[in-house]
Amino acid sequence: MQINNIILPPKTIGIIGGGQLGRMMAIAAKYMGYQVAVLDPTPNCPTAQVADKQITAAYDDMQAIKQLTKVSDVITYEFENVDLEAATYIEKKGKLPQGAFALEVTQNREKEKRVMRDAGLPVPDFFIVENEWECKGALEKAPYPVVIKTCRGGYDGKGQIKLTSKEDSKEALAFVDKHEHCIIEQWVPFDKEISVVFTRAQSGEIEFFPIGENDHKNHILYQTTVPATISNKVEQKAVDATIKLAEKMNIVGTFAIEMFVNGDDIYLNEMAPRPHNSGHYTIEACNISQFGQHIRAICGLPLTKVKLLQPAIMVNILGEDMNQALQHMTSKAEGNIHLYGKDGVKEKRKMGHITFIAETMEQVNQLVETYEGEKA
Repeated sequence: MQINNIILPPKTIGIIGGGQLGRMMAIAAKYMGYQVAVLDPTPNCPTAQVADKQITAAYDDMQAIKQLTKVSDVITYEFENVDLEAATYIEKKGKLPQGAFALEVTQNREKEKRVMRDAGLPVPDFFIVENEWECKGALEKAPYPVVIKTCRGGYDGKGQIKLTSKEDSKEALAFVDKHEHCIIEQWVPFDKEISVVFTRAQSGEIEFFPIGENDHKNHILYQTTVPATISNKVEQKAVDATIKLAEKMNIVGTFAIEMFVNGDDIYLNEMAPRPHNSGHYTIEACNISQFGQHIRAICGLPLTKVKLLQPAIMVNILGEDMNQALQHMTSKAEGNIHLYGKDGVKEKRKMGHITFIAETMEQVNQLVETYEGEKA
């Protein structure tokens, strides 16, 4: 449902989810003069630390959802696994400009891939399987290597297995027996992965952030480099595909699509209906962040024309990197460190990020090399 009313400060923005994305949304909203309410089951979660009000309850607690809806003038979310009943309720109340459809699609890899394919966009070949018999049939048709994934849940490489030969089929059968609803995708050889982060207004206006190039370690995003080293042809293909998908899904707010690049070809991989880890560089490197632009979109304000101020590299800070990041903070002036206020440092847990910017990409790379050298 399209919502055209304008929400101005000091009205209240409700956020479902209290993690780091909600925290950075809230900070952007507070800069603009809005009040912020957050719904999250964890007391003093990262978003609550910078918000005006926390409703401490489960995400599918309908009483809590109704309370959030009552105290908020507009509502958004920081992750895609929002309860669809709750999202539909808020949408019917006229307070969810993003709507429930984008959530419904991105919660389910089958729906996600079918929407992409139905839009005529390039995606790897895939099969949907729900039992061992269907899995066997799909593996007989699909040339190896392939990836089997759960259709729901899973992030940072969780909930998926790469199969390189028939010898791995037993592992796949056990996987589908455990998870039931799965997708088997053709493995696409690729030169690099890119992220297209953009914001679409309720009017249909779209503003793109510079495309980022992603590097992963152990299936977790390690760093994003901007601008990506891609050809004009690839960039245009990525932008055209994004516009087509955004219009088909009637996207509102900041949205991200991860794509594989192979030569001059692109393949759409996954999408996220909210600000994305690979867009954190925008806080320092652009004239408006992905979070500030998101707030403008959901509040019915015109979007800011995006400019890249300086090239940048954003590096994630995981639990095992905390000591290094704190030491860097005490010894170096370069690098913008963001820590998320999470309770407890855990290995592989995203605790923050650091963004390096400079006049040239060569200078940015030197700053990152210095930072990485401090691990020794």
